[in-house]
Amino acid sequence: MIFRKRHPPVGSRPGTLVVPAGAVSPRVSIIRYGPDGIEAIESGPPGSLRSTVVPGKVTWIDVQGLGDETLLRGIGDAFSLHPLALEDIVNAPQRPKAEEFTDHLLLVTRMAQLAGEYLEVEQVAVVVGKGWLLSFQEKYGDVLDPVRRRLREGLGPMRASGADYLAYAIVDTIVDAYYPVIEALSDRIERLEDRVMTSPTRRILTQINAVRTDLVLLRRGVLPQREALGRLLREPGRFLSPEIGPYLRDTFDHCDQLAEVIDSHRELVNGLTNTYLTLLSNKTNDVMRVLTIMASIFIPLTFLAGIYGMNFDYMPELHTRWAYPLVIGLMVLVALGMLYFFQRRGWLGDAPEPPENED
Repeated sequence: MIFRKRHPPVGSRPGTLVVPAGAVSPRVSIIRYGPDGIEAIESGPPGSLRSTVVPGKVTWIDVQGLGDETLLRGIGDAFSLHPLALEDIVNAPQRPKAEEFTDHLLLVTRMAQLAGEYLEVEQVAVVVGKGWLLSFQEKYGDVLDPVRRRLREGLGPMRASGADYLAYAIVDTIVDAYYPVIEALSDRIERLEDRVMTSPTRRILTQINAVRTDLVLLRRGVLPQREALGRLLREPGRFLSPEIGPYLRDTFDHCDQLAEVIDSHRELVNGLTNTYLTLLSNKTNDVMRVLTIMASIFIPLTFLAGIYGMNFDYMPELHTRWAYPLVIGLMVLVALGMLYFFQRRGWLGDAPEPPENED
């Protein structure tokens, strides 16, 4: 299904969480870092997670899996998450957005990955506070290994920056992960273009529709993300420092570029569909043309056969010695004459092109 949102029953109070039966159990990993180094902290009960936040350092608590409502509510209570923010985190998918609450900033984005030729899109929610950051993912695995590597190796200004820079790095990495997905779709579109022109089949039409669906899913992730980043650039709020602005503008430019590429690919896919339908129509017309020509040839032959198939006594041709071969020869001449006429009119193939005028 292209879109299916987990939502509470109609009329439920705000903050009601809906954890689906098939959701994976949460895995919690904690990283605390500062200018002097980085350390991994063992996860404990939800109520003790707040104690991992210390002054002068940033604590990143990464939760992969949303299958335990008690744990999620415990994390929300430990960091005083607004009930509506926790609802947006758990009741996925939400539209990518940025929303500021009293004690934290909520960023919702969508992460795209390719599993073979299948596109997987899941929600990633990032909550930014003073000296801490929470990230929530629907499933295990993500595209954030480059961020973790930069933290371990101390590359760039990440260790010396606050939680807002980490939030930027996470969103920027998720946005950049769209590029290899779109490049893979570009390769599929190029292959489909060649196959549409050589052998247009129903299977190719199914593949074209699959690519169109993937582009729709990508567009749903990129366009709202661009709007959310634009809002952060206009209204940074209390949880983003002014130094983050240039980095967010760069990510905004990436979203803008991705949106343009996705729209151009959608036009290409729509063009492929039209080309497929045109080729299919031309093939049907060719078949009908051949059948029509065959029927047209046999109409006069059927007329001759009908005339000389009548059993009248006073038909002089019936008693002539050479009547049969003459009639057969006449039929052959009529068929050949009609074929020659059709060929001259260009009905048996492509019409001859007029000679080009030479200046």
